[in-house]
Amino acid sequence: MKQTLPVVGLACSACSANVERRLNQLEGIASATVSLATRTATIEWDESRIDLPKMKSEINAIGYDLVIESGRNSADIERSAYRSLRRKVTASWFFAVLTMCFSMRWIDLGSVFANNAAALLMSLANLVVCGLGFYVHALRQLRHGMTNMDTLVMLSTGIAFLVSTFNTFWGESVWGIRGIEWHTWFDASVMIITFVLTGRLLEEKAKKSTASSIRELMGLQPKTARLVRDGQLEFVPITTVAKGDILEVRAGEKIPVDGEVRQGESFMTPDGAYVDESMINGEPAPALKRKGAKVLAGTVISQGKLQLRARQIGEETALANIIRLVQEAQGSKAPVQRVVDKVSRIFVPIIAGIALLTFVLWWFGGGTQALPHAILSAISVLVIACPCAMGLATPTAIMTGIGKAARNNILIKDATALELLRRIDAVVIDKTGTLTVPNQNIDFTKADGLAFEERETLKPHAREAVDMLHNKGIEVHMMSGDKEEAARYWAMQAGVDHYKSQSLPQDKEDRVKELQAQGKTVAMVGDGINDTQALALSDVSIAMGRGTDVAMDVAQVTLMGDDLRNIAQVIDLSQATVRMIHQNLFWAFIYNIICIPLAAGIPYLFGIDFQITPTWASAMMAFSSISVVLNSLRLR
Repeated sequence: MKQTLPVVGLACSACSANVERRLNQLEGIASATVSLATRTATIEWDESRIDLPKMKSEINAIGYDLVIESGRNSADIERSAYRSLRRKVTASWFFAVLTMCFSMRWIDLGSVFANNAAALLMSLANLVVCGLGFYVHALRQLRHGMTNMDTLVMLSTGIAFLVSTFNTFWGESVWGIRGIEWHTWFDASVMIITFVLTGRLLEEKAKKSTASSIRELMGLQPKTARLVRDGQLEFVPITTVAKGDILEVRAGEKIPVDGEVRQGESFMTPDGAYVDESMINGEPAPALKRKGAKVLAGTVISQGKLQLRARQIGEETALANIIRLVQEAQGSKAPVQRVVDKVSRIFVPIIAGIALLTFVLWWFGGGTQALPHAILSAISVLVIACPCAMGLATPTAIMTGIGKAARNNILIKDATALELLRRIDAVVIDKTGTLTVPNQNIDFTKADGLAFEERETLKPHAREAVDMLHNKGIEVHMMSGDKEEAARYWAMQAGVDHYKSQSLPQDKEDRVKELQAQGKTVAMVGDGINDTQALALSDVSIAMGRGTDVAMDVAQVTLMGDDLRNIAQVIDLSQATVRMIHQNLFWAFIYNIICIPLAAGIPYLFGIDFQITPTWASAMMAFSSISVVLNSLRLR
């Protein structure tokens, strides 16, 4: 069985990597992929060896939650978590301002001890009310030999708070009498938590935009239906509609289920109504639906009204399947993400080691007098390192790119296909049903007397689509079962330079192999069962949405309409998405490469009096994550 389930508690790439690794360790799970951007886990498992409650308990043990209850809605969980996070941010800023007032003596209580004690109470309240989750999650992770961003927050705030508390009560008696300048860093402790929480809030707000395509698709699903029962009409929740029920839909309303038309009427025709299917197939003109015609959930009655019999309901509808495909695709991982995940698993331990080394070198290098500076530098290193930016670099770009494709009636099934599309330099395309459509307005009983240019018609924009591919330097190879004369004619009409007549399914597969042997990255475009061999073999497989179910099942990309220009457009989108991934990864790595040495105090070695304090370090860390998400949103 395969299912995509929400995961609660993911905060950084190390989190998603830890959940994914734990799931894949469980006996009975064939594969599991966890996406930080979508907060979901796509799991394939053997039901005879493991069940969902077992998976849930294992994920709970390491500090996260797998949502398996039918009554729990992922959208509701996200909204509740967002509201809770917003409350914590508000409270944390309140405590932060008060702590700063006492630490900086903007509010003077009469003595250093009194001000430090007040700052201690404020920062302790902040740790308990707003930051306790970091400690709980980090400790659960450590018990299972795992680390994540919470580990760095726990270490940095814990060290700052404990050292500051020690110095508040014993700083003067232990360090002062030895002539060592001592400090408290309650303000740093509270500001680290405040900036991290604020960063996560802004990050969540920005990521809502990357998921807008899914919300738009879900918005196509009506919540109620007009049921025809014993000649009477009544509104019922969509969840109560059963297969075989008769429903009535009127002009301007969305069709609630996939069904078959029983009767229809409009002012233009007495036996049918017009349905706008553009949200499903991209076709701008409404389609006339008469008795026996199929209609799809989410499409809109533009004129008249229809009565239909429900055939597919709930998760069985074409719209639900599209939503599921887009969700799975947005949660899938591009090959480059696998490398990032491996780095994320060791990132936190490496940063902890660098922080310890920074402390030791400053202490031993500068003696006891350098102890405050050694502590400050170690805390800054722990705070400024940001695995979140690296972890978000790829999935946010993938999520936005696949969502944009969905809004343009292009379904991309996985991130690998989106990444590969930009490398396409050869396209093998089936003729009949893909480049051309049969002409149904002729008398086929007299077919022997017809010229081949009369049996079928070149699809609108087909010639333009081929020209767009040629302009990108992509070879186009047309495969046709027609005789030589007909194949040559249609190749000329479409502007195709390479073609093969009298092609069998094996010939299409052989052409794909031949081009791949030449070192080319090949896309196969088809719509029928006879194209499936070549579709399966190609580097990227593209099916027409009006083709056979088999072709669409095999294909990695489905064009929901008949506009072949979408092939060039999805290649452009692939190039833009991968370019965005590279930008995000570049800035994420550069940020860490530059900022970690600065936080460690390297400038002092060159006589430059410069130090990134823990407060500024936490602000910079939060901004790095937000910037990656905002950069990805430029794809929209």
